[in-house]
Formats: sequence, C-alpha cells, structure tokens
Amino acid sequence: MTTPPAAQTFWAPRAWLPGGWREAVLLEIDGQGRWQLVQPDTPAPEDVPQLAGPVLPGLVDAHSHAFQRAFAGLAERRETEGDDFWSWRDRMYRVAGAVDPAMLRAIAAQLYGELLRGGYTQVCEFHYVQHRPDGQPYAERHAMIHALVDAAAEVGIGLTLLPVLYERAGFAQAALRPDQARFHFDADDVWAAAQAVQRHGHPRLNAGVAIHSLRAARPESLHRLRVLTEGFGGPIHIHVAEQLAEVRDCLATTGLRPVEWLAQQGLLDARWQLVHATHVNRAEIMAVAHSGSTAVICPSTEANLGDGLTDLPAWLRAGVPLAVGSDSQVTRAWREELRWMEYGQRLGLRSRNVAAAPEAGQPATAERLWQAALDGGAAAAGEALWGIHPGARADLLVVDLADASLTGIPSGRLLDALVFSSPGRPWRDVMVAGHWVVREHQQPGSHDRQAHFDSVMQRLWVDAAY
Repeated sequence: MTTPPAAQTFWAPRAWLPGGWREAVLLEIDGQGRWQLVQPDTPAPEDVPQLAGPVLPGLVDAHSHAFQRAFAGLAERRETEGDDFWSWRDRMYRVAGAVDPAMLRAIAAQLYGELLRGGYTQVCEFHYVQHRPDGQPYAERHAMIHALVDAAAEVGIGLTLLPVLYERAGFAQAALRPDQARFHFDADDVWAAAQAVQRHGHPRLNAGVAIHSLRAARPESLHRLRVLTEGFGGPIHIHVAEQLAEVRDCLATTGLRPVEWLAQQGLLDARWQLVHATHVNRAEIMAVAHSGSTAVICPSTEANLGDGLTDLPAWLRAGVPLAVGSDSQVTRAWREELRWMEYGQRLGLRSRNVAAAPEAGQPATAERLWQAALDGGAAAAGEALWGIHPGARADLLVVDLADASLTGIPSGRLLDALVFSSPGRPWRDVMVAGHWVVREHQQPGSHDRQAHFDSVMQRLWVDAAY
C-alpha cells in the first residue's frame, strides 16, 4: 500500500482553479493527499517551495483498454480491398488472445507511465480480458484485474477499474465466438469483481461496472446489473452507437436505436458513461441530457478506426457532460485528444472554433473543451470532487514554459497554445494524490518498464507477418 503523503505546502505562479486561471496561488495538501487550502492572490512566502510553472489539474482518461497499447501502430496497412472497424477488431483479437497476467502488467505499466506524461492522473480501465484464452478461469480468478491494479500502483496513476459484462457476439448470437471466450463475464461476475476491487484498499483505486455494448449483453443481464447496482454510487460505462452497423442491428432487433433503447428502458442516470456515442440523433442527445449521463468521446481512436464524427455542437448545446479517453492508445495525451475533438468538427463543418460559445461568455475553444473534459472526467471516474479546490485529490500538472510551442505566448492564451500549438513537451512535473510521480521530466522506473514492455512486444510480434 502506498505510504500516505506528509502534509505539504507549495506556491504556484498561476493555477487553473474553478472559474479559470488565478494568480499567485498558495496550495496546501493534507496527510490524505487532498487539497486542504487553495488560496489565490497570495504573495510567495519565503519558506514555501515554488512550483516551476503554471499549474493545471490532472485530467481523467475516461476510457482505456490497456492491452491495446501493444497493438498501437500495427494496424496501419491494408492488404485487402476494404478495411474498417470490424476488420481492425479481428486483428486486435490477436493481442487479446495472447496476453497473460504478467504480460498485461508490463503493457499496462508502460501505458500508465505514458498517460501520466500525457497529463492524465486517473485512468478508467474498461477491462474485458478476464480468463485464459480458452475461456477457463485462472487459478486466481481475478489475475488479470490484479495485473492492472499492480501496474497502476507501481506507476502511481489513479485507477478506476471497470469489469465488463460481455456474454454474446452480437444481437442475433446466443454466445461468444471462440476468439472471444476469455471475455465472458455475466452480471454477477461483474458485480463480484467490482466489489473485490473496492475491498483492495489502495488509496488511488476505485471501481465501477461496465457493459461492453448492447450487442454483447442480453437485455435481462442489463436489468440484473441494474438490480445489483441499486444504491451503488460508482460509474457505469458502456460502448454505445460507435458503428452504424451496431445502430442498424439494434433497430432491427429492438425497433429502437441504442441510446434510445437505454433511455426507453429507464436505465440511464447520472452514473452512466456513454462511450463514443458517435451515431446519435438530437432526440437521443436530449434524452442523455435529461438523464444526467456523460458522453465519453475518444477522438484519436474514433479517427483511427474510421468510426465517424459525433455531433459535438449538439452535445455542448444540450449541456451534456463530456469526457475524453485514450481508448485504443494510438494517442496517449489529452492535449491531442482535445485538439482532434475540435479539428474533426472543423473538417466536417468547414468552420473554425466550433466548440467556442462567445454568446455564453466562452470565446476560447480550448478552455471550453478543457473544462468540459475536466468535469466529465470526474463523473467517469466516480469522483465527486475533481480539480484544484479543497477536498479534491491533490493532482496537478506543471507546465514546462521552456516548451518551444509556448515561447512568446501571452499568459492569457496559454491553454489555447497548449492544445492547439504542437508538438509540445510532456509536463515538467506531475503529482497524484500528493505524490510526485514525474519530477523535472524524470519518471522513476521508466527505463525498466520500457525494457519489460519491449520484451513483451518481442514475444507478441517478432515472428508476426508485419
């Protein structure tokens, strides 16, 4: 178990607090790794350490499949007439079918270190690789979950573990395909795994539950999970409406679109996190807004897989909380996710600064997207408080002002440049729960983790026909 941090005090020249940038901020952290005092407009005390640059809260990575880090960059050729999400998925299953707990720990540790450098201090792990490749449980039933928990603890990132309900290959199929056998978890399995994680006792660890998708879960299983989670305050995640084929199959089977079906069943509430939600109509967006659910957008993955563009302006107008996720790990930094969330809209709509809302006093695109991701990420992780204010976990990112992409930028446009001027250096310093996990760009153990990851990659791919 991680040693609790000692009470600490720092002074920041600037910090992003609720409401935006504030100057000269005194920061006190209690012995539980949470903000105790956040006091702007305070001259720097002589005996208090000064942070080396402006400070932002850490962001939640609201959707991650850690094992897919071992596949990033390896699906970028096409040898047949067509290539889409479904052909990518069949190739991705090679990794899903090959990793064991030791390999998964090495892959996840590499990924989680990269996510910290990319500005994420909490990751929501949508975890469905549960059993041996033949579908038989490991001797330690939750061995794959333990691998993820151990990797996060080693690196120092916060983790929201989301065991996934996954029991059939499609709307019209009663069971999983052979290459999906190790994914099988029913509603009771999911709830038992989530409870086991909650009992783990790690201070940066919590649990929610997840449903892979409507195509992968029977309706009665979703309602069983609803009964099991009655009174549960943690998040509930689901892939939904990522692909047009999924929408068509859902319509053919149920007569309703996926988000429409969830709303009609009375399942949605503020705990629900709708991952991708790409192919939705205005009525579905309003139903989500009414429920208080969050939409989790993964722009780099959705672009990589050719999923399509969600209706970002409609989500924003409706006031739906938005979060971002690294998903397939082709990008592992939130700056790039926010950039492509906006750039996709610009390409599709042939307009600029789509996410800005000057009529609502929000003319800065980066700031509006950033604040949305900050607030939505808290919901995705099941955190009641997030950001730099008393009671929230003491996570922060220190901007490296030596970054050439920030040279000469006026202080009031810093976040604009952080998001839209690239490439940029990683964060100078990163803190999670009062612990420094990156200091002056140095991350303890990173060389060993990279060596272990390289060894796993050699085992997976050295003889592959790539």
